[in-house]
Amino acid sequence: MEEQIDPRSGFCPSNSVFYSKRKPLPLSPNNALDVTTFISSRAHRGTTAFIDAATGRHLSYSQLWRAVEGVAGSLWDMGIRKGNVVLLLSPNSIDFPVVCLAIMSLGAVITTTNPLNTTQEIAKQIADSKPLLAFTTPLLLPKLTKAAPSLPIILMDTTAHPPLPHPKIVATLHEMAKKEPRAERVRERVEQDDTATLLYSSGTTGPSKGVLSSHRNLIAMVQIVLGRFHVEDNETFICTVPMFHIYGLVAFATGLLASGSTIVVLSKFEMHDMLSSIQRFRATYLPLVPPILVAMLNNADAIKGKYDIRSLHSVLSGGAPLSKEVIEGFVDKYPNVTILQGYGLTESTGVGASTDSLEESRRYGTAGLLSPATQAMIVDPDSGRSLPVNSTGELWLRGPTIMKGYFNNEEATTSTLDSKGWLRTGDVCYIDNDGFIFIVDRLKELIKYKGYQVPPAELEALLLTHPAISDAAVIPYPDKEVGQFPMAYVVRKDGSSLSESQVMDFVAGQVSSFTVSLNWICDCGSLQTDSKSCVYLLRTQKSIWQNSSQGSHQARNF
Repeated sequence: MEEQIDPRSGFCPSNSVFYSKRKPLPLSPNNALDVTTFISSRAHRGTTAFIDAATGRHLSYSQLWRAVEGVAGSLWDMGIRKGNVVLLLSPNSIDFPVVCLAIMSLGAVITTTNPLNTTQEIAKQIADSKPLLAFTTPLLLPKLTKAAPSLPIILMDTTAHPPLPHPKIVATLHEMAKKEPRAERVRERVEQDDTATLLYSSGTTGPSKGVLSSHRNLIAMVQIVLGRFHVEDNETFICTVPMFHIYGLVAFATGLLASGSTIVVLSKFEMHDMLSSIQRFRATYLPLVPPILVAMLNNADAIKGKYDIRSLHSVLSGGAPLSKEVIEGFVDKYPNVTILQGYGLTESTGVGASTDSLEESRRYGTAGLLSPATQAMIVDPDSGRSLPVNSTGELWLRGPTIMKGYFNNEEATTSTLDSKGWLRTGDVCYIDNDGFIFIVDRLKELIKYKGYQVPPAELEALLLTHPAISDAAVIPYPDKEVGQFPMAYVVRKDGSSLSESQVMDFVAGQVSSFTVSLNWICDCGSLQTDSKSCVYLLRTQKSIWQNSSQGSHQARNF
């Protein structure tokens, strides 16, 4: 088959599959291998693993692995075994990777959740994933105990925020990390196909689903990260993206640790904190999302006048392709910084395609070339026929990073993964003559707000619980800085005087703050038939604006 593969595009006409043009991935033949052991056994000359940007606290590699072993031993003594789920509710911290790596080393499963989630959203994930215990911080303790009153809790960050006594606190991370390893501790055999993580994603469409990723998926991802960046021991990364998200987990809680790099951790994103950390710690790599890169571009003169960021040589942007204007504008303002881009899904362990040089990023609008060991098909969504080069259809991916499936959701799994291991991404793409992927649309309805996935179906379902709303549709509204805003069209019930502010207040009390940073409402309550037609058209995504002989529907910012 190899002689039939076009070396320029990677396309094989005999089976309509696109093959990666990147260097082949050296997959480990040892089936009895967990990702923590794989990472910790990698040879490098790095000394400092993590630095807390706020406090300056350092965690060396030797301290990291001692802490991981101590926490793992303590969890074992608590009865945590292979296959058990453990929840982690925490902002970014240098302890976050310690918890993840310790849990996975036992063959247990880590599930993370957004600290900005509401109590109801956390309770929903807990009900689905059924963790045996949870790690959280003193500041998030009230939210967690309200979401799951009976869940045993291990407290993190107790030195900075001493906790008040609480009956559900069974230990502190600080105590567990100091536990001396016992040579006689029995270890269960963990295999590459065992589940390692349970991260929640909206997937192809609809409400959030638990994505099951194996140790094999994570090990392959680590190898892709190492091969992509060619990282040296003296590189320093700034962690601006959340570790609970696949992007942050891939880069900072697992992948880069195998390289010996130093990771400077920001507990939350603030532009000043990020820039001052680059200056203070002489950072060389900056992974970010497009809105941060755009902000750096728009404020370049002020930034360079206030901060010394000359150590920075690469920015890694993920979440959405960058436009020609943004790339060239950034290169003009920061000529010594290379822009790299990446494309991936939670379902593909955060990898899938990338641009690995400025030259590749200058294929404006591209998501990049296929990642190593990754295959793709472009499939006509109507006929199911596989398509050749420069044809537009749904992107399907296959490779060692593709998830096992969705947790306790066979229907969603079979609609997303086929019997041959192909992942239907829901992204409408084409692959050009040189093998570069271009995303042109989405089959799936997800709204991308600052890199976060906001499922319209969940917002629609929430709106419909309001007693004065008879129908609603939520769509993406494009924005240069954040990507997309959720835009809601609402039909009020007969006689209702429901206002925009009342709807916003209703939604804001029940969903994460980033979900409702800005909504738009169609004020068409008095146009009964037409308003329902408007909502129907929005739902089928055939129109986002409807004018009628009875009047026009005015969408406005509030």
